[in-house]
Amino acid sequence: MTPAPEEPIHVDENGEPIPPVGHVRIVYLGPVAPHWDIQSDFGDAALIEEFRRRSNARLVLLPPHDPQYRRNRERVNRDAERENILIDWDLGLPEEEVTPASETPVSDAPVAEAQADATA
Repeated sequence: MTPAPEEPIHVDENGEPIPPVGHVRIVYLGPVAPHWDIQSDFGDAALIEEFRRRSNARLVLLPPHDPQYRRNRERVNRDAERENILIDWDLGLPEEEVTPASETPVSDAPVAEAQADATA
């Protein structure tokens, strides 16, 4: 599972941290729609159901490899932050494979191997 990145802690007027009002886990079900299942561990049922409805509207037809998915995932994360809901994402992949392509370090090894093969 991949937790939402660095969720800020909500504080009251005395500076005391406010505990989260709920928790949801968004699970990728696979390439056949519906792609997502939104599960809740705790929290007000009405609040969680409303969050589930909004999240499903953003994710319903988007698999994780779709370009629109990244934008909508950030929107879902911001929505959870505003509502003070903890959120976890379970894409069914190890952490190394979840890294977006734009953040993946570029290696010269495949290029060097291809050049070596071409000269051999």
